[in-house]
Amino acid sequence: MTGPLEGPAPRWFTIPAHRPFLTDLAHGLLDALGRDSLGDAVVLLPSRRSARALAEAFVAVAGGQALLLPQIRALGDLDEGEPPFEPGELALDLPAAISPLRRRFELSQLVGQHQASLGHTLDASGALELADALASFLDAVELEELGHAERLDKVDALVEGELARHWRISAEFLRIVLEAWPERLAGLGLIDPAARRVRLLRLLADQWRARPPEGPLLAAGSTGTAPANADLLAVIATRPTGAVVLPGLDLELADSAWAEAGEQHPQGAMKRLLERSGVERRAVRPWPASGGAVDSRWRRRLINEALRPAEATADWIAVIEDLRKEAGEGADPFAEGLDGLTLVAADGEEEAAVRAALLLRETLETPGRTCALITPDQALARRGSARLSRWGVEADSSAGAPLANAPVGVLAALAARAVVDPDDPVLILALLKHPLVRLGRTLDALDEARRSLERHGLRGARGLTTDWIQLRLQAAARPRDDGQPPPPERLQDLADAGALLATLRQALLAASEPYTGATATPSEAARGLATAMEALAADPSGDPGGLWAGPDGEAAAGLLSGLIEESQGLPEVSAPGFERLMGRLLQGETVRAVRAAHPRLKILGGIESRLVSADRLVLAGLEEGVWPQGAPVDPFLSRPMRKALGLPPPERRIGLAAHDFAQAASAPEVVLLHCARRDGSPTVESRWLWRLKILAKGAGRALPGRPELKAWAAALDEPAPFAPAPRPRPRPPLEARPRELPVTGIELWLRDPYAVSAGSVLRLRPLDRPDEPVEARARGVAVHAALQRFAELHAGEVPPDAAAILEALMVEALEEAGMPAPAMARERALASQAALWLADFERRRRPGARLLVEQRGELAVEAEGFRLLLTARADRLELRQGQVDILDFKTGQAPSRRQMETGFSPQLTLTAAIVAAGGFSGAGRAAPGELVYVRVTGGRRPGEELIRAAAGESPELARRALEGLKRRIGRFASPDTPYVSWAAPQFMHARGGDYDHLARVWEWHVIGEGEEAGE
Repeated sequence: MTGPLEGPAPRWFTIPAHRPFLTDLAHGLLDALGRDSLGDAVVLLPSRRSARALAEAFVAVAGGQALLLPQIRALGDLDEGEPPFEPGELALDLPAAISPLRRRFELSQLVGQHQASLGHTLDASGALELADALASFLDAVELEELGHAERLDKVDALVEGELARHWRISAEFLRIVLEAWPERLAGLGLIDPAARRVRLLRLLADQWRARPPEGPLLAAGSTGTAPANADLLAVIATRPTGAVVLPGLDLELADSAWAEAGEQHPQGAMKRLLERSGVERRAVRPWPASGGAVDSRWRRRLINEALRPAEATADWIAVIEDLRKEAGEGADPFAEGLDGLTLVAADGEEEAAVRAALLLRETLETPGRTCALITPDQALARRGSARLSRWGVEADSSAGAPLANAPVGVLAALAARAVVDPDDPVLILALLKHPLVRLGRTLDALDEARRSLERHGLRGARGLTTDWIQLRLQAAARPRDDGQPPPPERLQDLADAGALLATLRQALLAASEPYTGATATPSEAARGLATAMEALAADPSGDPGGLWAGPDGEAAAGLLSGLIEESQGLPEVSAPGFERLMGRLLQGETVRAVRAAHPRLKILGGIESRLVSADRLVLAGLEEGVWPQGAPVDPFLSRPMRKALGLPPPERRIGLAAHDFAQAASAPEVVLLHCARRDGSPTVESRWLWRLKILAKGAGRALPGRPELKAWAAALDEPAPFAPAPRPRPRPPLEARPRELPVTGIELWLRDPYAVSAGSVLRLRPLDRPDEPVEARARGVAVHAALQRFAELHAGEVPPDAAAILEALMVEALEEAGMPAPAMARERALASQAALWLADFERRRRPGARLLVEQRGELAVEAEGFRLLLTARADRLELRQGQVDILDFKTGQAPSRRQMETGFSPQLTLTAAIVAAGGFSGAGRAAPGELVYVRVTGGRRPGEELIRAAAGESPELARRALEGLKRRIGRFASPDTPYVSWAAPQFMHARGGDYDHLARVWEWHVIGEGEEAGE
């Protein structure tokens, strides 16, 4: 054995940031130990991913030849939830670690038991949120190895100190936890994972101090952030054949800057490690396999200078001059340092994902080249992976996705929600359309029955009774108005729909059974939910199929089994509480899909990317709050409290992230990707990117860009040649054109003839949405129904209690129309106000008038040989002194007089024409009187009587309206006259239409011909 493992101890080495860490490490070990002795070595790395990558590096440096690898072990990365490897018999004497899920539930119980001391009342979801924060506190205490007595003494000092009241309450609560939690763990015979990790590392250090391994021992890539890690590294460095290799220690950083490297500096963690180990920085040597190459030396120098401590940046001008002197005459350290470094600025997250995918895909054009996208933004990582799929490329991604987004997670959330609101039609449809749901049927049978249930039972406003869906199906099976029964096929479809609904209810019954009272234990609720999910997913043989298959199925099964077996610590939950709890748990569980990934592409988070190298690195998410992430909010400890307890400050994570960035940014080819906006709001550039740009600017340079990426992205999404659809102009044959229209239909004919063609010629009827809001429609129905009923009951004089009668009639009509119960409180107040106004209105209008309510009238109109029957149903006709006043009640906006005069709102004027022609049998032939809109709202102005035409004006307005109608009938009597879409587009935005999607309105109106082709 020769090289780095010889010579006096301690042996500390570093591999520069610009070098491929694992490749150099493999080269160095292979050169030092040779093929014969390599298998005797033990190598410790920070994480399992880096351990796998080192094994691949050994294969690469060996040229693909057979090689007996050393024992590669992971020290364990707490940020990734990785425990250290278990060193043989040392682990046997330690209690088992409590499982993460059981720990969350037990801490939630502890929070719930002492919530009074916090001054809060928490449900299971709220207790779980505080339990997570409490777990972070306990991990920090264990990793910093504060003894039990020391912990209590420090917390007691906080309680007795001068703290704000809410922090004092937190300190008192932590005092309770620090006493109760160890007792609970002892009762369970378990130990905290962080405490077990520390004990294992301590035992391993003691063993190797007394009896070091016979073969070479190496620890590489760790920065020793935890004391136990740091002390183990110090022991390894002093062993006869031991050594420690640090990642990217800056041996050229000025002593003054080194002295000021703090928590947020990329060298801060290694500075603390060396100081704890009693090692001077100058005693650390370059790793032999990395010493000869200087290909990106100036890049590393620029990055390290840009990330200097803030206190050491005042002399940047002098530093720039020193770097130029050091490079020598004729050399430009900034040109060399920026060579291979590119800055790409995207407008938003979507554009950033597209450009990242393009950079990954571009790499594959060169055989053998590799590329890695590194970002702590998991959403950006998932977007980039999705954009890669357009080329049929899958990258090895560590991002994963929340279990809540997986099909089984969605089904679990829907089933939990169904217990809370079992009659929600949208929820019922979501369940029946879920890809995992079968309900004991074939897919075709399920789809057919679901369509019938949706069409006849679920569309429209929700009913007020629990059996409203069944009642609606029964109503659809009744004989039609002409007495004919529905066809047998429809009756069978309705029967299938009813059976499907019953099966769905039965399947969901298991999820609701645990709530025999108001609450249930989370264990019982989870067991019921799992049973319901299996019933929902059962195929005709009763097998739940692939419900629990695949990574997401396994994760869901593990989550639910954990709730069933280990949730004794959680308080009881109501059905809504369990729904919130499941939502939180599903969102917090990450699923990483197992797919065949491209061997040359990787998408990694900041932690997973440590020690991983590639020919090109794309560093994305360089915005403040993303990379670096902001300091986490601690609900229990303020910064002074953390300091008093001896816990590391939140900024330490920023220093570790800065080290990750410095390591990656020093690679030979790096693309820095920055978003100008996130979620529609401007972003602030990452402090590291900003300082690098400022340093380059001071040297008269700018970070080079890749402007062609924008053109590439635009070319990718450039649409094919597109000709927008023209405005539709159907010309149905004369025999198919409508021969009867109501006065309201004439208004639609004037504004949007296409809608008349679709409704009266093609006989297309708009479908109500499931759970259709009923407020506006129900209010209009209620006003009309109440006034009609009131006129029928009190045809003579207006009774003294008219307001109370009208209010009761409106409330009754609102309930019959399906007004939701929560909205009735508001509607009762509006009805009360409206009733008072309507009572006064009746007293003003009734004297001397005979009322006709909801009367039908008709008038045959002919032009150019085309006969049209014009119909009307008048809300109210008031006959007095040979004249007929025409009233129409509105709860919305009433048409203006100008719209009536120009013919765009001919409802009242054409009704007047029917009156003048004697078309209302109860009114005889009489002159039309006032034309009145009565607007009833119940609001600040509860009602308005809007007289659009006086008695002397209405006959002329009626005559003009009828003449205009005849001219229109004459034009449409020609087969060449089209039913153009939105002939009067000025009304398009105010009213919209039921058939706009069929007419492709937004295509021709916005992109195509616009309004130019209107009539």
